[in-house]
Amino acid sequence: MFRTSLKGISKAVTSGLTPLRSNAEFWKNGEISWLKTEQIGDRHIYETNEYISKKALEQTSIKIIPSDAITIAMYGEGRTRGSVSIIKKPMTTNQACCNLIIDDTKADYNYVYYFLKTQYNNLRALSSGVRKNLNSEDIKTFQISIPDLSAQQKIAKVLSILDDKIELNNRINDNLEQMAKAIYDYWFVQFDFPNEFNKPYKSSGGAMVYEDILKRQIPKGWEVKSLLDIANFVNGLACQKYRPVDDNFLPVIKIREMNDGISQNTEKVRKDIPSKYIINDGDLLFSWSASLDVKIWSEGIGGLNQHIFKVTSSTYPQTYYYFELLNYLRHFKMMADLRKTTMGHITQEHLRDSKILVPSLYIINKLDEQLNPIFKKILVTKKQSQKLAALRDWLLPMLMNGQVTVK
Repeated sequence: MFRTSLKGISKAVTSGLTPLRSNAEFWKNGEISWLKTEQIGDRHIYETNEYISKKALEQTSIKIIPSDAITIAMYGEGRTRGSVSIIKKPMTTNQACCNLIIDDTKADYNYVYYFLKTQYNNLRALSSGVRKNLNSEDIKTFQISIPDLSAQQKIAKVLSILDDKIELNNRINDNLEQMAKAIYDYWFVQFDFPNEFNKPYKSSGGAMVYEDILKRQIPKGWEVKSLLDIANFVNGLACQKYRPVDDNFLPVIKIREMNDGISQNTEKVRKDIPSKYIINDGDLLFSWSASLDVKIWSEGIGGLNQHIFKVTSSTYPQTYYYFELLNYLRHFKMMADLRKTTMGHITQEHLRDSKILVPSLYIINKLDEQLNPIFKKILVTKKQSQKLAALRDWLLPMLMNGQVTVK
């Protein structure tokens, strides 16, 4: 094991730039991937959210970064700064990404990635200036401990096997979610749920009537109700009033935990909070403040913080009100955009004013028979990935400091 700088194991250390936004030719019909720090954090980056044109590549000093380069977020609010990813296709980046093109005769890029994952806090400590941004010079001189190349590759392989399985699980869940959404839309958006002869209702000439409130044709017998009519929305509590006095506590589930999971920075709350504020795996959460999102919780028991609704129903299955709320989320976000604010608070009044189509409970339950097993499979796969991630995170520092070796 020896120490060297990141520059010492790299063919190049470089950042990108942002072509002039005012020059439409740099962005119109863009086909060259252009990466921003908001995407950095996952192990691999296969695609970007924005693209630049060939003209931008020709008329600016921006360079294409090759596949398998490591990119570090130098800017970014919250948890972004100091995050690391591996680029998996040639692409360009903005100036907030520091890109390491690793010399494969000196280091294994996967090993370097995993080492830097253990250095998140140390990288952030390099921040300077009012906005506390990193700079590429500090990253160039940042020290890395590395064994010989063969040992690097063995360590990286062990960790990669775990991450590969987690990525596979994520793809499986993505496909399952898309399949569930497609079935739901076929039944309750296209109105081709099975009729009494097991034929698609609308396509087989099922009776449709004009609905005055929604101003469109709907299946005969369906009703227009609100989200509050099909589910209960329980807001979380101010957990700072229930701080634990000993080790008997629950993690506080805020919007950050809802999006990123429980971490060592997660706050704590007493276990004796009212039961309606306790959440478990499989509960449906709706963040109604700032970040509008709907998710099914999978990270174990916790205490629900304010700004998040726990959504339940004693009448309708979760698969129904999950998709109804998810579909209506687009309307809530549009409302927030019209108010010209990023703080898109959704109130009980907004829920009461919502207008949704409600089929008969019989049809809803028939669909649940198909969707509920998919939801259960997704939850099981998420729990498996969490265990694999915990094992990876436990092994990672010990492999890097030599406590554990790979034979």
